[in-house]
Amino acid sequence: MNAPRMTIAGIGCGSRTRTYMKLAMEYPDRFRIVAAADPVRVRAEQVRDFAPESERADVRIFKDAEEFLSQPKMADMVIIGTQDDYHFEPCKKALELGYDVLLEKPIAKTLREALELRDLAAKLGRRVAICHVLRYTPFYNTIRDIIRSGELGDIMTFNANEGVGAWHFGHSFVRGHWGNSRTSTPMIVAKCCHDMDILHWLLERPCEQVSSFGELSFFRKETLTEPRPARCTDWTGPIGEDPWDARKYITDESCRRWLRMVMDGVDTATDEDIMEWLKTSRWGRDAFQCEDNDQPDHQVAIMNFKGGITGTFTMTAFEEGRHIEIYGTKAKLRAGAFYKENGPGEITITEHFSKKIRQVEVEERAGGYAGHGGGDWGLVSNLYDDMRTVADTTLMTTPIEASAHSHVIAFAVEHARRTGQVVRLDEFEKMVLSGELNY
Repeated sequence: MNAPRMTIAGIGCGSRTRTYMKLAMEYPDRFRIVAAADPVRVRAEQVRDFAPESERADVRIFKDAEEFLSQPKMADMVIIGTQDDYHFEPCKKALELGYDVLLEKPIAKTLREALELRDLAAKLGRRVAICHVLRYTPFYNTIRDIIRSGELGDIMTFNANEGVGAWHFGHSFVRGHWGNSRTSTPMIVAKCCHDMDILHWLLERPCEQVSSFGELSFFRKETLTEPRPARCTDWTGPIGEDPWDARKYITDESCRRWLRMVMDGVDTATDEDIMEWLKTSRWGRDAFQCEDNDQPDHQVAIMNFKGGITGTFTMTAFEEGRHIEIYGTKAKLRAGAFYKENGPGEITITEHFSKKIRQVEVEERAGGYAGHGGGDWGLVSNLYDDMRTVADTTLMTTPIEASAHSHVIAFAVEHARRTGQVVRLDEFEKMVLSGELNY
């Protein structure tokens, strides 16, 4: 007998929720879309239209999360893809109504709220999976298998890097929704809780201490050497003369793909439509004159994991792609975007004494490093089992119990950056929960 289909609803039908819903419909025997809620109706309608034509009339559309959550439970699971500062309330209400939840990262705007959701899910016996999609990629699963095999010996130290990319940084963390840490979440949480999670997952042990340094050095008015308009639509020079000219959303396909995340109807919009939209949109602002942006454009963390494993993590706007080096007592591993592009290979293992080098092939899924290296597909392909058949919630691929620790790491790194202190994570978590620290 076939297992019953899982009914799903989307709350906040932006890019991430639409991605997961569309992928879910590749498994029509497992999932059925029953509802979608978003203040922008066309986004909810797009989710509805992912459903088979014979089922679309039964998909209910709601104007927002509040309207949807005011109704009795109508699905097995909700996918919450609202903005960072609006994860806590809909997730809490959904858990209380009896829903299991797939929650976009970060768990919540504050660490205290994230820990509260962790504890509430445990109290109510609900399943909450966090969209740490890197856990599902062939790339990181290959690295984890290598570590577990013992080929590297005992792990001693690591260096990990996330190159956000200059245009992506300007789009999302200067002009965009995450440009201000007070209205969203700190950069190291908003973008790099993925990386904190993957380090915790690879090493299979908790982080105990962190320190950090970082600044907003480049995307600020003081960088400019001469006056220029505060909006790209007032510029008169050639498009692209300045690499951060927002008019490149019109002329450069690599830039326009980010516009698809925030502008409804961009694929059918004319160049004139986009220019008109940029006149009033936050994405039409000059990246050096946004004034409300405060996110560091480069940051480094020094980390100490249980058992004495030490390492560094670097976030920078001025590199693109993730790469990692792991040093064990027998061999070293070098892997990621830099090595894939510049040699000797995507993952290589070098033995210390023989100097023998082994190249490891990675099975690529759609998009390579783009689209989270196949992680989006992997998350959805595992979702049914995580929500229905895995007996112990701690054995889910991305359970909130484990993800909460990555958030403790990330918020502690930010506290270390702000204070210049070495932060002990166990003490930090207790101080947050008691209200002594406001995170």
